[in-house]
Amino acid sequence: MIKTVIIEDEPAIRKEIEWLLGKQPDLELVGTAGSVLQGVSVIRDKKPNLLLMDIQLTDGTAFDLLKRIGDTGLQVIFITAYNDHAIKAIKFGALDYLLKPLDENELQSALDRVYAGFRKPVAGVEVRQQLQVAEEQMYRKPEETAPVASLEDQIVLHTMEYLQLLQIKDIVYCKSEGSYTTFVLHDKREIMVSRPLKYYDDLLPEKWFIRPHQSYLLNLLFVDRYVKAGYIYLKDHSQIPVSVRKKDYVLQRLTQQRTL
Repeated sequence: MIKTVIIEDEPAIRKEIEWLLGKQPDLELVGTAGSVLQGVSVIRDKKPNLLLMDIQLTDGTAFDLLKRIGDTGLQVIFITAYNDHAIKAIKFGALDYLLKPLDENELQSALDRVYAGFRKPVAGVEVRQQLQVAEEQMYRKPEETAPVASLEDQIVLHTMEYLQLLQIKDIVYCKSEGSYTTFVLHDKREIMVSRPLKYYDDLLPEKWFIRPHQSYLLNLLFVDRYVKAGYIYLKDHSQIPVSVRKKDYVLQRLTQQRTL
């Protein structure tokens, strides 16, 4: 049985999660809390394996709570109202999250990933790295409401076999492989993840990344030249196609980049 604690400051949502978890034969709900302070107490007392936790609590954030309990090897599913800043932070760490109001199918999918993780545990150091990346993004000084990543920022890629931590500046380009995306890095490594390219188009900083074709997302740092016939050549001599409808957009972005 996976010992589980819910930390949520809205009683109605907390009760809804309790009811949904009651349908899970492999979970044992051992406690609930509505604040950082209560959550720390419950976790230390019950020693759960899994937290379902709201990001914004009445007396702090989920990251404040995680700092206070230290390295426990817990798996975490974050819960949040729609908040682009928080969601992007979580995505940078490749962590699981659920939006309010909760969807039962999405909860089941998140729990299925938890079950798979317990069958093939992720090393504790990797979980800490994921949380650290998400926390760094969460506490950035954003423009408006969304984190504005820099090339020095880190992102976690979650493959079927491992978690890869890398800096954004090391990504040369991303290529669509249907519902998968292949990352091509500056050292020639290729990493495939089970997310569509649009997921990373929305996540990676628009200042540095350009989508010249529906199948490619490109780091402008590695651009050598643009051939108006419809190709971008990279510094490593790779050739990236430019779709007809994207030509004006690409020319505009490259012109802007030159002035940065």
